Parts: sequence; structure tokens; C-alpha cells
Amino acid sequence: MIVTAITAGIKVSVETNYQPEYSSPAQYHYVFTYKITIENDGDYTIKLHRRHWFIHDANNTVREVEGEGVVGQQPILEPGEKHQYVSGCNLRSGYGKMYGTYLMEKVVDGKQFEVAIPEFTMVVPYLFN
Repeated sequence: MIVTAITAGIKVSVETNYQPEYSSPAQYHYVFTYKITIENDGDYTIKLHRRHWFIHDANNTVREVEGEGVVGQQPILEPGEKHQYVSGCNLRSGYGKMYGTYLMEKVVDGKQFEVAIPEFTMVVPYLFN
């Protein structure tokens, strides 16, 4: 399932996958990857500066992660361009969710603004069978 949010003409879509080969449920270690697609449907060039994530695990823990760029990059997107990347998250349970924001900048005037990253779930497939 793909979830999407649009903020100020910037479309952020997320698709998740469980990684059983890297997970160890007996040790409460579940690994998920997520593919993010950022599309600039606006009228101006943008630069991604920072990310801010909230990660909720079903065992009632919440982690907050902030940092520069995404996977070591600070992409610049012209109108009509998109950027994709894949990253990962480990959980102590087989169910969790993430959401957050990107700090973007309009290159033309340096004005910064936040773009929503939609809330998405990470679920071990066999939990709902």
C-alpha cells in the first residue's frame, strides 16, 4: 500500500516492505524498509534540508529522529522532477508507524517551509492472516 501527502505542491509518497531475512522475531527484532518518492508539482525549485521523524512501536515506545538531508543527500528538485530513496527502520514489535516532516527551501528566495511526510504503518504480513 502507498500513502501520499501533498503540501504546497510537494507530493510525498511512501511504500513499506517487511524484511524477514534481516528480522529475528524470537529476539523482538523486526526490520522494515520504506521507499519515499518526493515529487515537485509546484512552480519553483526546492531543496530538501532536513528530516524529522516520529517512530511509534506497538510496544508503546516512541523515537524521534532528526537530521540533515535524506540518506546522505540534500536533493534539489526543479518543477516536475522527483527524487526517490529507500531507507529502513527496525522495531521491537511486528507493528508500528512513522510520520514526520521535511524542511524544504524555495531556492529562488531562500524561504523555508515544512512538508508533511504521511503517516504509514509497518506490519509483519503474517500478523493479520
